[in-house]
Amino acid sequence: MPFWCYMLKCADGKYYTGHTDDLERRIAQHRHGGYCEFTTRRRPAAFVWAQEFTTRAEALESELRVKKWSRAKKEALAAGDWQKVSHHARPLRERVSTSLDTNGVRGLTLSDSGRPC
Repeated sequence: MPFWCYMLKCADGKYYTGHTDDLERRIAQHRHGGYCEFTTRRRPAAFVWAQEFTTRAEALESELRVKKWSRAKKEALAAGDWQKVSHHARPLRERVSTSLDTNGVRGLTLSDSGRPC
């Protein structure tokens, strides 16, 4: 019997991560409401990602790991963008900016002491 770790995106933009042994039934429960207070208060909840595991322990471990991720990293996972998942896995101070010229600060000049001019 397979087990699943899954993620839903709620109407308020928040993500819900869970695990189950019957993915179709669990998604239907979330959509209907009453199963889980978090998703019931934030319906509708859209299914965005799932991964199959051979044991419940593996699915639960994945759920607990993904729950701690940042919003950006969860969105990258849902999009299947492994480059962005990897990018957001690094500490913020070690990331190179993907949108600005100089790692997040445009036009900043440092003096000899290392302070902004």
